[in-house]
Amino acid sequence: MNAQEIIRSIEAEQLKAKLPDLHIGDTVKVNVRIREGGKERIQAFEGTIISMAHGGINRTITVRRIFQGIGVERVFLVHSPRVESLTVTRLGSVRRAKLYYLRQRVGKATRVKQKVTRKSS
Repeated sequence: MNAQEIIRSIEAEQLKAKLPDLHIGDTVKVNVRIREGGKERIQAFEGTIISMAHGGINRTITVRRIFQGIGVERVFLVHSPRVESLTVTRLGSVRRAKLYYLRQRVGKATRVKQKVTRKSS
């Protein structure tokens, strides 16, 4: 085995098995482990995915939400052990790869159109 094969095998062990299908514009709920002093708790962060970067073990998503009138963005390593769970709460229908234009929008203008899913008959 050469060095790259060893690295791939180590990374494969650390990849999370059950991840939802993530797309730009989706509203997600990310449960993150937070350490405060000697205690550890889980904090939820819910917002819209405005960008996705990298691949494999280094895959990141940028989630944006409005909190008390101020836009808050957090970048999460998807396969990090600090990320407890990722759930998609709403599918978004967008035509861009990055939604950075949402940073200039306020209020209802920041909403992303919901993707319509049809039932097969």
